[in-house]
Amino acid sequence: MEHFMILQNRPEISVLLAVMISLVLLYLVRSQAHKSIRAFCRVISNAMRLAAASVVNAEKKLAQRNREVLLASGMKEIESELEREFQRVEAVVQRDLQVYPSFHRKMDDLVTKIDEDYANSTEAPPLPPPWISAVQAFAEVPADKDGGVAMILGEIHKTLEHQQKSALEEYRKSSATRHGLLKKIMPFCRQLSKSLEKVGKTITGLEERAKIIDEKMADYEQIRANSETAVRKLSSSSLTQFVIAGLVMLIAIGGAVINFNLIALPMSEMVGGGSYIGPHKTSDVAALVIILVELSMGLFLMESLRITHLFPLISNMDDRLRTRMLWISFSLLFVLAGVESSLAFMRDRIASDMEALRQSLAGAELAATSARSLIPTIGQMVLGFVLPFALTFVAIPLESFIQSSRTVLGICAMGFLRLMAFVLRLIGNVAHYFGKILVSLYDLVIAPFLWVEKKIVREHRTEIKMSPKEEVSQ
Repeated sequence: MEHFMILQNRPEISVLLAVMISLVLLYLVRSQAHKSIRAFCRVISNAMRLAAASVVNAEKKLAQRNREVLLASGMKEIESELEREFQRVEAVVQRDLQVYPSFHRKMDDLVTKIDEDYANSTEAPPLPPPWISAVQAFAEVPADKDGGVAMILGEIHKTLEHQQKSALEEYRKSSATRHGLLKKIMPFCRQLSKSLEKVGKTITGLEERAKIIDEKMADYEQIRANSETAVRKLSSSSLTQFVIAGLVMLIAIGGAVINFNLIALPMSEMVGGGSYIGPHKTSDVAALVIILVELSMGLFLMESLRITHLFPLISNMDDRLRTRMLWISFSLLFVLAGVESSLAFMRDRIASDMEALRQSLAGAELAATSARSLIPTIGQMVLGFVLPFALTFVAIPLESFIQSSRTVLGICAMGFLRLMAFVLRLIGNVAHYFGKILVSLYDLVIAPFLWVEKKIVREHRTEIKMSPKEEVSQ
């Protein structure tokens, strides 16, 4: 009790004694503490490594799934593009080359006619009369011996001049006939040239279509072969579509906001400005519902036209039923556009009444009603009527955004899983080396006892080494 009272009165001695006892206990359980620290850190490290391996496997499966989805969507797109190209080629063939037999016969007739006219238009020089040689022989007779010869020669000269004039007129007539035939050939030549030019354009267009089809077929073969080039090309294309569709969607959201602000104020006159649905005004909720219904009708209209394919059930409907749905969607959209136009007109009137009320409360003189311009009113009405139809086309970028978002979300998920695997591996390595640090810190706390132990062990080893030598000396 006296020792206890001394320790109680001297707290520094108590603390020192407690520290010494703790160090002794830590020294005595050193090996077990090391095993516990290493085991605990090893459990954490192995768990993190197993979790990282599981995340890596999930990433690989997700990458394979994204690859399959990307290749499937790319193959479907290439098939649709090839189908359109073949339809265009078929339309060109049916429109231009289906009448090729009759066109060929027509070309043969034109060529035959041109050949005949050309053959008839060849120049044939007039042949000299057969009695020219006799006249030449007679002309060699001397004319000074006989006067009858001179008379005969004069008559022959007159006859030759007459014959020459007749031959010249005949030649002129035949030349005029040949020129007429050549003139008739020109329309046939122009017609033949136009026909050949048309055929040339058709063949050139088919060659261009064939090149496009060859490029698409090469891309299709790469997709079927699961090549990395096709995967990279499809990934970049999906990212581009995602960005472009996102920008267009932002523009459409801006148009929807303008549309909402255009009809929110007059809706308060229809549903009451003091009623609320939760924290929101009933007029705002009603305006939002109208805009959403317009977007739905526009989406159904695009689906009925088979421009988009978000709902395969609508595309696979019977043509008669699909046509009815098309007209119903268009009629409802037209009615809603008319309602928005009338609400825009009401908004302008309400705004002018509120301005007049503010001016009257402020004591200002009211402006003449006739002085107000009708241009803002007409502009708001036109805007209220046009915006629903403009928002109809948001279905096209919406479909592109949804289709490309699968690839983009898959890539983002892969990046997240890869980052998670890295973090898990990092935690495992930190836990492993943290265990070594704890063991070192544990030994650092009991360093004096370890130093004493090391000293004793060293002296003991020295004694063991010295004892055999002493026995030999003795």
